[in-house]
Parts: sequence; structure tokens; C-alpha cells
Amino acid sequence: MLLFSFAAGAGVANVYYVQPLLSAIGSAFSVDPGTAGLLVTFSQLGYLAGLVLLVPAGDAVDSRRQITTMLAATAVASAAAAAAPSFAMLAAALAVVGAMSVVAQVIVPLSASLAAENEIGRVVGTVTSGALTGVLAARTASGLIAEVAGWRSVYMLAAVLMLVLAVILRRILPRTSRTSTDSYGRVLLSTLQQIRRRRALRRRMALAACAFASFSVMWTSMAFLLSAEPYVFSEATIGLFGLAGIAGAAVVPLSGNLVDGGSARVAMTAFLVLLCVSWGLLAVGGQSLAALIVGVILLDLAVQGAHIVNQTTVYGLDRSASSRLNAAYVVSIYTGMTTGSLLSATAYQVDGWGLVCGVGGALAMVSLILWIAFETTRRGDLRRAGIKPGPGERRWSFPEIA
Repeated sequence: MLLFSFAAGAGVANVYYVQPLLSAIGSAFSVDPGTAGLLVTFSQLGYLAGLVLLVPAGDAVDSRRQITTMLAATAVASAAAAAAPSFAMLAAALAVVGAMSVVAQVIVPLSASLAAENEIGRVVGTVTSGALTGVLAARTASGLIAEVAGWRSVYMLAAVLMLVLAVILRRILPRTSRTSTDSYGRVLLSTLQQIRRRRALRRRMALAACAFASFSVMWTSMAFLLSAEPYVFSEATIGLFGLAGIAGAAVVPLSGNLVDGGSARVAMTAFLVLLCVSWGLLAVGGQSLAALIVGVILLDLAVQGAHIVNQTTVYGLDRSASSRLNAAYVVSIYTGMTTGSLLSATAYQVDGWGLVCGVGGALAMVSLILWIAFETTRRGDLRRAGIKPGPGERRWSFPEIA
């Protein structure tokens, strides 16, 4: 489980190495900041393509082969990025790195499928915590390595790490049997069919999209707030705020334990209420550093905790289709974060941090209202089906009413 956690973190970190390197890369290839920023876009587009085209295939192939092949491909693409002779070649290499970095989203459902039913939450929480830590550590590690040895060394070291992980996991991972005998094209199509058939999946996708949109609203405009009055912080100091996300990563295993213990629905309600409260503190944080820091910690904790409840529930709907279910769920997260970024940038430009907090708080309230509505409907469905809600629900005995 710890190896899965590290591998997931190291895999997803590849998407974020480029962010602190944009200035150095721009200087190296004599491109302006706007053009250099396209590297982030190429990485994200590659990641989205991987979610849609690669993650669902986990149900139709041997997961050990898929994971090790993707890690090896990431190593090759990272080495190509390190040696890129032109900006265009670097952008193409990073797009491939982004696509292969969805290996983390193959590892997480594999860990869930290997876990005992009463340990799914703990296992998913631990592995996801590793992925979140990778996201947090990537920017810091990338900046430090580049300062000492140059930006190309970041991708060369990443290539070596991915190759080592591919060899280790090839030896350690068990062979897995395919849970679907469909062709690749039919597996992709069945992902859409899973969304259409499973109301519980659609509900969790909606909750995740709103919660992560709220999350993205905050982080998109945070640098604007901290670089202006009354803070006027340096870029290095602003970067330290990302460490507040460690609180979110720390709560993830606890959230998984709550799911296993039958408290998933209580935990979900608490996390979404906390998300709404955090935006009140963030609004005050426009003038108070203490309120801002506490608000950031609470928002990260709330979003990541709710994410684990959602994700564990999604895996429990059909363990034979965990990769396809995960692909649909994560695409909803990506869509929410992209929407949140656009709303945040527009809001800050129109009326500053106050409007940003209004937009983020509204999205948090939508998440909570949707959850209350879903729960009310679900309980009504259970009563009509003659099923008494209780602790047994944690075993997902009634997946279509989850």
C-alpha cells in the first residue's frame, strides 16, 4: 500500500514540475511568459486525454502491464523533455508526460480492487494521500533542483525515478485478470454507459465538480491577493502557502477510515459544511493573514475529505468496472477545476478578492444543497424499496441507491 502511495505521488508529480520552471524555460528558448505558460496547458491537455483514453482501459488489460508500460513511457517522454532542442519539442514531450501521468488514476482503482471490502476506504485514502503529497511536493522539489542544477535536470531525474519505479512494480505487482473482455473501443463506450446507468455515479460527479471548482477558485486568485496590498509577498513566500495543502493530504486517510466505519454520510455532510465555513474565513482573509491561513487549511481539508468519501463510494458501485468509474469521476473533477479557474480569474478582474470569495462560497453552497437534496431523495427511495437505512449501507449493498 505504501509503495502504491509513493508511485501514485511520483506519477502525478510529473504534471506539476513545469510550473515553477516557466521563467527559466522562457529564457532558455527566448519566448515570452505568455508563450511559456502554454507548457502548462499542453501538460493539462495531455492529462485530460489520458483520463479519457487510458484510464478506462484498466478494466480490459493486465494492470501490472499497463502501469509499468505507462511509467516506462513517462521516463522516455521526460528524458525527451530534458533533451528538447526547441520549445515545440518540449511542449510535445510534456503533452506525452501529462497523458502518461494518469498512471496514478490506474494505481488507485487497482489498490481498491485488491483491498478487502471493509478496508477499501483506508486503502484508497492512503494511496490518494500519496498522490496529493506528490502534487504538493512537485513544485517545491522542481524549483529547488532547478536552482541548483538547471531546469533540464528536473526532467532527467524524473525519467530515472519513473524507470526505477517501472522495474520495481514489474517485479512486485501481482498479475490481474481482466474484468472486461470487451474491445478497447467498447470499453471506452461503456464508460459513458456507466454514467448513464448509475445515478449514484452522476451524483458523486456533480458533487466533486462543484467542490473542486470552489477549490480552484481559491487557488487561482490566491497569488493575486498575496502579491498585492496589504500583503505584497514575494513569489517564494507565496509558494509556501501551498504547504497548507498538507492538512488536506493528512486528513485523507482519516476520511477513508470514516467510510470503512460506516460514517461516510455524516463525514460528507461535515466536510461540505466546513467548505462553506472556510469561505467566510477566506473573505476576512483579505485583510487578516491569520484568517486567510486558517481558511486555506479548512478548505483543503474539506475538499480532500469529501473527495475520498466520493471516490470510495464510486469504487464500491461496481468493483469490476473501477477503472471506468474512476475515469468518469476524475473527468468531472478536472472539468470543475477548469471552470473554477475561469470564474476566479474573471471575478478577480471585475471586483477583486471579495467577488472571488462570493463565487467560491456560492459553489460551496451549491455542493451542500445538492448533497442535502440527494440524501433526501435517496432516503425516500430506500423507504419505498422497503430498505431501512443503517450501518449496512457502508458495504454498498444497494449500489443503485447509494
